Amino acid sequence: MRLFYYLFITFLMLSCSDKVELIFNNDNGGLFLPKGFQALVVHDGVGQSRHIAVNDNGDIYVKLRLDYGRNGNVALRDNNGDGKAEIIERFGDYPNDGRFATEMKINDGYIYYSSERVIYRQKLNHKKLVPDSPVEVILTDPFPIRWHNAKSIAFDKQGSMYVTFSGFTNSCEDMTKGYDDPMATVLGRDPCDELELLGAIWKFDKNKLNQTLTDGNKYSTGVRSVVGITWNNEVNQLFAVNHGRDYLYNHAPKFYSEWDNAVLPSDEFMKISEGDDFGWPYTYYDHFKSKRLVAPEYGGDGEKLASKKFKDPIFGLPAHWAPNDLLFYTGEMFPERYKNGAFIAFHGSTNRAPYPQAGYVVGFIPFNNGIPSGELEIFADGFAGVDVIKEMKDANYRPMGLAQGLDGSLYISDSKKGKIWRVLYTGNKAVFNNENLENMQLRERLSHIKMPIEIKDIVK
Repeated sequence: MRLFYYLFITFLMLSCSDKVELIFNNDNGGLFLPKGFQALVVHDGVGQSRHIAVNDNGDIYVKLRLDYGRNGNVALRDNNGDGKAEIIERFGDYPNDGRFATEMKINDGYIYYSSERVIYRQKLNHKKLVPDSPVEVILTDPFPIRWHNAKSIAFDKQGSMYVTFSGFTNSCEDMTKGYDDPMATVLGRDPCDELELLGAIWKFDKNKLNQTLTDGNKYSTGVRSVVGITWNNEVNQLFAVNHGRDYLYNHAPKFYSEWDNAVLPSDEFMKISEGDDFGWPYTYYDHFKSKRLVAPEYGGDGEKLASKKFKDPIFGLPAHWAPNDLLFYTGEMFPERYKNGAFIAFHGSTNRAPYPQAGYVVGFIPFNNGIPSGELEIFADGFAGVDVIKEMKDANYRPMGLAQGLDGSLYISDSKKGKIWRVLYTGNKAVFNNENLENMQLRERLSHIKMPIEIKDIVK
């Protein structure tokens, strides 16, 4: 029924317009993609933003990152079928309360979006770009504004909503201990008081209004900072990507070098079941050793293994690449190898000095029955506009949001300017093979993707 509606709307657009050809950019809007893919720029920039959603009729909704005023959402419509958004409208009758305002998702005819402290929803009307239904409050965070305060959400098939309540420190540091000696190890609060309610994913009723934490159940714990979270309908399971902790060298210079600081620990791709504990802040995951280790703040030395009670990720992602959105591809447009695989928007690192910053790409991991079946691939690159990224400000764009159109195209948004790309496959799906990936494999040699060489090894 949804597909019929989409085809009907598309037919009307084609019938009522003289300009119906998609307008691709000669340079794919600055992006590098596997052979056979093309990109067009839907909009050059709606403003600093976070996640995006695409409705069945092609309308796009964007969450702005604002800490003042109202109307913190943007709606866009392609009115003539050329792939470009001609109609852009702001909406959102709620107060903008912080720059970690993140989520924008469509579920069962509602558009859900979040400020830092509140999750809202409105009923969508396909006849109208901007919803004119009342703004409903679904959940309010009882705590003040804090670091890592993104309220990202996922929906299962039984009416539940999963919400991230990330920890607000790096490793639950005790700021009164370990700073008297430059070679001392900074200590962590033990037990970590944040874990009572934060560093967790909570489960709520998606249709109940005016909820607080007491209305939900803590679904999993030990997750430092989750921005990208989604429900995989193929395997009926919750998945998320977690930002790993920072400052191993700064907190324990006896055991870690500046190079260790740049390449460890893993950002984690997690398959989450109720009751799972992923070990933050007491542990971190080392993707080179494929093991969970004790954090230095809690007696670790870079070798000591963590307790088996803590769950490992299903995939160790590169350190500090900052995975900020996660999408399992379910469309028919892309070649078969992409079906049910995971696209990840890597926002890019900020703190790998003296080594170059890394990430700033959209990656892809093939899946089979809910488990990774291959390595991380670079699907889309070129967002930064430069190879050697000394500081985050040097990058032109930072990948942030992902959404899938009903036709199977992939939408990618940037956080710095709010630029939006739409990626389509225009080649022959039947002959897609590893040769189509060769141009992207060559890009893995660039400094913002490859593993940096230790400075001590090249400076003699």
